[in-house]
Parts: sequence; C-alpha cells; structure tokens
Amino acid sequence: MRPQTLRPKKQIIVKFILLCVLMIGYFTYLSFEYGLMTGGVASLLTWCFFVLCTPIADAGFLLDFPLRLLFGIRMVLSEIAVWIIAITINITSLAYFPQYYDTTPLTKVFHVILTTPFPYWSVIILSATGTFLSIRFGDELMDVLHHKDRNLFHRHGYIQEMIIMIVVFVLVIIGYYELIASLGIDRAI
Repeated sequence: MRPQTLRPKKQIIVKFILLCVLMIGYFTYLSFEYGLMTGGVASLLTWCFFVLCTPIADAGFLLDFPLRLLFGIRMVLSEIAVWIIAITINITSLAYFPQYYDTTPLTKVFHVILTTPFPYWSVIILSATGTFLSIRFGDELMDVLHHKDRNLFHRHGYIQEMIIMIVVFVLVIIGYYELIASLGIDRAI
C-alpha cells in the first residue's frame, strides 16, 4: 500500500495555513498582553522588522511563494509590494504612534534602526540586497523547475550569473551578521 503524500500545491497551502496560525497566535498573545490595539500594531511592526531587517524574504515569503505557485505572480513583484506595505506602515507608525515601538524588545531595536540613519540603515540596505537576491534566485529556480524557459539554463553565461549571485548573497549574509554584531543589536534582543 502506497503512503499518502500531499501534492506540492497542497503542501504549500498547509504550510501557509500553519504560518498564518502562528501569526494569529502571536497577535493573540500580544493582544492579551498589551490590549487589542497595541497587540495589533506590535504584530504589524514585528512583521515589518522581518521584512525590512532580515536579508532573506522570510516575512514576505508568506505571500511571495504561495502567490507564485498558485497564480504565477513573480516573487520579485510581490516582494516589492511587501516592502512598500512595510515601509508605509513604518512611516505612518513613526509619524503618528511611535509609542508602539516600545512594546517588545524586537520593536524597540527596530525603532532604533529606523531612527538612526547612520550606521543602522545599512542593516536595511543589506537586508534589501539579500532579500531581492534570494527572491531573484527563487524566481529563476522556479522558472527552471517548471520549464517555463527551457533554454534559460542553457543560455550563455547563466551558470556564471547564478554563481555570482550566490557569492554576492553569501557576502551579504556575512556582512549582515558582522554588522549586527558590531552594532550590538544581537545583544539588545
């Protein structure tokens, strides 16, 4: 008898649902701890931190990968939308209710990063570089795996381009962690 396995699209949907449950649980915890409004805003700010201050598409990946698999929307386009949303949330929060950044240790560190252009904005710049490189790599990989462009893999210079992208991504990750350590952010959380 053959074991039951989920098809890839169903696996993605299950993982997406589990991540959504995790996010709802975090929101619920913060809402009980700080109240509905504060908990909601702190949840959004935490999501924004993971979008803007980590060098991989983790928070945006909640949308990017499912949208790519289910609807064929390129991950780079959805990630641009995610970044625009995160930036808009933070501009609004900084302008109208900065007190919500004092809710959790993570949002406190996030506030310092956002309000100290030098040197902390370099965390955001490295994060953007790493995120969009990983998204581009993911889009390219999905194209090859789904044979949308069979000649893509055989295109002159494709392998060299991918190697350069991977090397730059690794350098971004190393630079990011060195920067976090040198700024003392890793001890603040």
